[in-house]
Amino acid sequence: MPPLAHAPSPNPTAPRTGAPGTGPSVRRLGPNWYAAVMGTAIVANAGAVLPLTAPGLRTAYQVVWALSALMLLTLLTARAVHWARHHDQARRHLLDPAVAPFYGCLAMALLAVGGGTLAVGRDVLGEPAAVAADTVLWSAGTLIGLVAAAGIPYLMVARHTIPEGSASPVWLLPLVAPMVSAALGPALVPHLPPGQPRETLLLACYAMFGMSLLMTLAVLPLVLGRLFHHGPLPLALTPTLFLVLGPLGQSTTAVNNLADAAPGVVPPSYAHAMSAFAVLYGVPILGFALLWLALAAALVLRAARHGMGFAMTWWGFTFPVGTCVTGAAGLARHTGLAAFDWLTMALFAVLVTAVAVAGTRTAHGLATGRLLAPPRPATA
Repeated sequence: MPPLAHAPSPNPTAPRTGAPGTGPSVRRLGPNWYAAVMGTAIVANAGAVLPLTAPGLRTAYQVVWALSALMLLTLLTARAVHWARHHDQARRHLLDPAVAPFYGCLAMALLAVGGGTLAVGRDVLGEPAAVAADTVLWSAGTLIGLVAAAGIPYLMVARHTIPEGSASPVWLLPLVAPMVSAALGPALVPHLPPGQPRETLLLACYAMFGMSLLMTLAVLPLVLGRLFHHGPLPLALTPTLFLVLGPLGQSTTAVNNLADAAPGVVPPSYAHAMSAFAVLYGVPILGFALLWLALAAALVLRAARHGMGFAMTWWGFTFPVGTCVTGAAGLARHTGLAAFDWLTMALFAVLVTAVAVAGTRTAHGLATGRLLAPPRPATA
């Protein structure tokens, strides 16, 4: 199975790098591979907020963060080679409605690694270097995320041909990127000069929270309508149902992190309102996330019984669950309820299991060359 859930239709005029089945090629490296970076980085980010301390845990999170940073550098280099050598294929990715939304993963990979740099990487790099690195990664990820959040919907309207009833959770990927910026931006607020710089960043994060949330509310009914009227997704796409958890968990994380950063930045009445909003918004949204998790898990089990094999879409099991971990941890901080602590640890166990499985299968696919191999020619 190719690394993209839906590979673009072949272009007979495109230059070929080799005969089908001859082996792996960077030509097959799509933007969906950034999901592996996101899924790895979120383990460190989520682990840093766990209500659990034990010898060696912090070191383990640092190792995972370092691995995610190495993966990001490797993938950025490989994708740069892809654009330089296979511009035709890269353009086809942008013009394919099944592939273009994955460009949101680039923004979120930068943001996730940047957040991990400040959360756990500062123990290795030192705080000044960690703040500088996170500032660069957050700024780049936010800029790319905003471009994707506006640009990909534009392409879907103006350039793509989308059959009726083909709505996919993948459509959420470029829309949730600004929400990741809103969730991770508050960590940089204390490192800005007091006064307007801090307040500007805080309110900018709230603005990105709003734009992402409202666009998600517009797209999610389309996804539900597709499921209700056309049945389950194709087997390879079934794991993408977990992507719906992304904006739910990330928005819960965002409102709690913004409330944490508000005191001393905005007037006390605003800070108090933001703290109340974090709970009043976060609890119902996390409740819906758990309901969706149950539905998505049931449909994944159904797909597994029908022969669902491994694809890069399995990384959809990772980052969205990680956002629910950080969201539950934020609610635990603001409510003091032990139930949210237990929920945080249970979801983290699911996250680690998902990353271990997806990572192992991806490493095996790379070692055998299957994930980057051209499609085999059809047999008569």
